[in-house]
Amino acid sequence: MSDIFGIHEKSLMFSSKRAQLIANNIANAETPWYLARDLDFKTVFSQSQTAQMSQTDVAHHAGLLDGEGFSGLSYRIPLQPAQDGNTVDVQMEKSAYLDNAMHFQASMRFLNGRIQSLMSAIKGE
Repeated sequence: MSDIFGIHEKSLMFSSKRAQLIANNIANAETPWYLARDLDFKTVFSQSQTAQMSQTDVAHHAGLLDGEGFSGLSYRIPLQPAQDGNTVDVQMEKSAYLDNAMHFQASMRFLNGRIQSLMSAIKGE
């Protein structure tokens, strides 16, 4: 299926996990010593590609995200940390969430178009 859908299948999984992280950051904006976290698509994608290239058996896991932890997970460097040690900047998190939502929507539109094309080919249209 990866030949048909390309990177967009993994992009949707990434966007979903990133949305959860960003929402968690916003929810903990008032929690003392909470450190905001994020995922970097380029890092996750390059690690995923490397894992796929070094995969020796089809039964081995070579996914985008490794189990409960994330490859590519990092802490945000705050522009202005709070006195209580919290590094969440709510405005920055909202911006990141909207950016992530746009990437998710773009991947969904691509996949929808690809599926419609496949359905047309199956029906012989």
